[in-house]
Amino acid sequence: MSDPRKVIKQFAKSKILSAAGCCTLLIAASCSSRHLAVADLLFHVNPEGNAITEVTPGMIDHVAIYIGKQQVLEAVGKGVMITPLDSLRQQSGYYLIGRTKAQAKRSVANARNYLGRNYDYLYLPDNDDIYCSELVQFSYVDRNGQQLFSPIPMSFHDSTGVVTDYWKAFYAERGLQVPEGKPGTNPGELSQRPTVKIIGKLSSIVGSKKFEPNK
Repeated sequence: MSDPRKVIKQFAKSKILSAAGCCTLLIAASCSSRHLAVADLLFHVNPEGNAITEVTPGMIDHVAIYIGKQQVLEAVGKGVMITPLDSLRQQSGYYLIGRTKAQAKRSVANARNYLGRNYDYLYLPDNDDIYCSELVQFSYVDRNGQQLFSPIPMSFHDSTGVVTDYWKAFYAERGLQVPEGKPGTNPGELSQRPTVKIIGKLSSIVGSKKFEPNK
């Protein structure tokens, strides 16, 4: 199982390398403008799995915010940044489109306030760094200005309820206890909230530009 820091770095590296590729685009510009709305959430499904998906639902290891003009705002290894939509490329897997009940303009404005913030590799609730789903949780508000996503107890355990050896070692190496049960969030659980409707998926398989609506 790879270190989540390496997972994030590999994710960022793949974005840079894919700029020279041909047609591994997540979605064509014409298709994205037709199907994506500002403040839609893009959930990355990783069928191969990793240390994150082992302890969270849906095989989802990342979430990004669509902010319009073919751009997303996301928390990745380099921190909170704006990324071109067509750089969200992976050699495998796909993105689910989640439409929320958020007040879109205000939620995106809130997320922009975190630009430049460092990525939180430790997934802790009491520091200034921030991870991908935490960015969403902190930023999204409903039409009344109330927080759309409440925090949940953090999960570092597998389906049997036992904290995995990977996460025990990860935090032990840093002289920390596993923050199991601390308030937080994860992208897989966010995708299952009642305030999120999965409207389809964007294939990121090489050569595919097809939007696939939910049936």
